[in-house]
Amino acid sequence: MSNGVYVGIDVSSNHLDVGVLPTGESRRYSNDSTGSRKIISWLRGQQIQLIVLESTGGLEMAIASELAAVGLPVAVVNPRQVRDFARATGRLAKTDKIDSLVLGHFAQVISPSPRPLKDQQTRELEALVRRRRQILEMIVSEKNRLSSSPQSIRQDILDHISWLQKRLQDIDGDLSHLIKSTPIWHQKATLIQSFVGVGPVLSTILISSLPELGSLSRRKVSALVGVCPYNRDSGRYRGRRAIFGGRRYLRTVLYMAALSAIRHNPQIKTFHERLMHSGKPPKVAITACMRKMLVILNSMVKHQTTWNLQPNNA
Repeated sequence: MSNGVYVGIDVSSNHLDVGVLPTGESRRYSNDSTGSRKIISWLRGQQIQLIVLESTGGLEMAIASELAAVGLPVAVVNPRQVRDFARATGRLAKTDKIDSLVLGHFAQVISPSPRPLKDQQTRELEALVRRRRQILEMIVSEKNRLSSSPQSIRQDILDHISWLQKRLQDIDGDLSHLIKSTPIWHQKATLIQSFVGVGPVLSTILISSLPELGSLSRRKVSALVGVCPYNRDSGRYRGRRAIFGGRRYLRTVLYMAALSAIRHNPQIKTFHERLMHSGKPPKVAITACMRKMLVILNSMVKHQTTWNLQPNNA
């Protein structure tokens, strides 16, 4: 653990609470350009080792970008990791000041690696993907309401569903245009979609939510998405291996793509049949197909080869 300064910034819509270790000092600033300038002015005079912020749906991006722009080391981390860390260290109370100091302590003890922040174009792609997911959730909610609604409001719900479906088509068009207008993304999408069972939706999610695809080993990319089974053993107890963590929404889309691949992709279909004949439960077999698909796609992107050229044992 270094003797330098570790900083946690708790971000809300109106305020930025900054906690500094080892001094334990905490200050509050407004979440605007004025507050950001004051934070940078205060921190630049110190021996900063790391600044940690939680991912808060995009609220953190402005201050994180400004800190990184002046050369300060910034890491944006998963809020669940910080919550688990706070519980493990006995911090059960929760205020903005406490949260900022917990983030500073997390930076000091865990020291997550600073990563380059995503550019504006990537953030726009992520925002469109996030909005697409929200619209899909609204469509599902409205369809669920329709089955139990009185006749007097059924037409209103149907009209709303039609409007949402139109918006979904518009966003799909925006996503397609954005990817086609970016040569690197367009090339990557074309490569990924050569795999039978993968369509525009999964390729877009992979580009926006898994930029590491093609740069990691098969085990690391599987663990990152959350399709790598982990042992659950203790003493003489031998539990069932299970998957957890990872990028949930990406895993959900990959699941639907795996169902398609099991029907239409000869490589995945044969693999699934072999698992089922060996007595694997259906969900375990599908999860194994998801992992195999991800490993193949990772190899395709890494070696810049289409699926037709992939060996059967990829």
